[in-house]
Amino acid sequence: MTTEGALLVMIGVAALIIALVVWGWVRRTRRDAALTAPTDAAPADAQVRASFSGLYVATTRHGEPLERLAIRGLAFRSRADLFVTDAGVALDVTGAPRVFLGADRLVGVAQATVAIDRVVEPGGLVRLEWRTDDVTIVDSYFRPQDASTRAVADAIAPLCTPTSTSTSTPMGSDA
Repeated sequence: MTTEGALLVMIGVAALIIALVVWGWVRRTRRDAALTAPTDAAPADAQVRASFSGLYVATTRHGEPLERLAIRGLAFRSRADLFVTDAGVALDVTGAPRVFLGADRLVGVAQATVAIDRVVEPGGLVRLEWRTDDVTIVDSYFRPQDASTRAVADAIAPLCTPTSTSTSTPMGSDA
């Protein structure tokens, strides 16, 4: 085989891999199209109790920390600021509209170790369980930069309304 032939084969394989990745992502966004994050503004009278900077890691199906969801605004890992107010939690992910999770949507909060593309020290992630609608519960993962995950979880915990499907065990803690 000539050098030009080998180069054409490598370009063809690379193009095939890129096409498969794009095809997979398009299928995932279609699958998750019904799931939405509330991009409402926080109530005008909501008082900020705490704020944390860090890294938004992923949103996954509840109890499935390795199954990323392609929810608009929460599909990609990015720098983020998390604000805990007396009315809920606001998440400002870089390049996406603000997501505001009212206290009625919050189901639970815990520490975790594993999320789709991140494995950290034990308890190094904050797992926030919330409802996208009346039935579907998802888990969003946040890695604080300058605060402990326990401090973030403790700030959010009083706002949560547990349901029969929420968990108090540290899911996503084993790889």
